[in-house]
Amino acid sequence: MKKSYKIDVDCANCANKMEAAAQKTAGVKTATVNFMTLKMQVEFEEGQDPKAVMTQVRKNCKKVEDDCEIYL
Repeated sequence: MKKSYKIDVDCANCANKMEAAAQKTAGVKTATVNFMTLKMQVEFEEGQDPKAVMTQVRKNCKKVEDDCEIYL
């Protein structure tokens, strides 16, 4: 399952950090962040609960870029 999320991030480098953090999160198959559109596309692994996984993605992204936001 793929979902798109609106994000708030200040720069392209920060967006890259968010993408890397999201990709390392358990339950995420792939994640891409587009700084120009301020969107994050996430593909979840089979059988995962998107809401629970995205809660962890948000926590992981906040660790690398504390002023970022993902609107769930």
